[in-house]
Amino acid sequence: MKIIGITGGVGAGKSTVLDIIKDNCNCFIIIADEAAHEVERKGRKCYVELVELLGRDILGTDGEIDKKAMAARIFDKDNKKLLQQVNEIVHPRVKEYILGLIEEHRIKGDVDWLFIEAALLIEDGYKEICDELWYIYADEEVRAARLKASRGYSDEKIRDIMKSQNDDAVFRANCDHVIENNGDLEITKRRIGELIKDKK
Repeated sequence: MKIIGITGGVGAGKSTVLDIIKDNCNCFIIIADEAAHEVERKGRKCYVELVELLGRDILGTDGEIDKKAMAARIFDKDNKKLLQQVNEIVHPRVKEYILGLIEEHRIKGDVDWLFIEAALLIEDGYKEICDELWYIYADEEVRAARLKASRGYSDEKIRDIMKSQNDDAVFRANCDHVIENNGDLEITKRRIGELIKDKK
């Protein structure tokens, strides 16, 4: 089983790339945001720590953490330290959860590939876990247009999120392969096909 990390900036189209991958190989895909949702559920230690840090106003009517409310607090431009503090709480728990899933599929032997998608694979040391890191690249203006269309983000919010993430040079320096995803899906599919074929 090959373990591949999928990373890239917000709006790069990582979900689109993963959809293509899913259709073209026998794989299991782990989305770090979904893993975070699991470890942040009510009753877990991560949940308690986040509520202590951010306050009960991040909770929805069901008592669970409201992702939008939490994001609004995290990306508050008046408190830049919050994002780092949240990451220090969430990311180690997510990594533990992901390592558990990897071990589960190693034992089962049911897939040829296991993909882990996250924006912070580099910072969180996933190089040690993954056989390779693949960087999903799209121009900043393309990413911004996607975020406006799909999430309704303002220019200011997009700038703030992009500033909090790695720049292109850091991604390229740390990743083994680049997949261009500027909108021409045939180019994207061809590149993914090359990478999957090469590693079989």
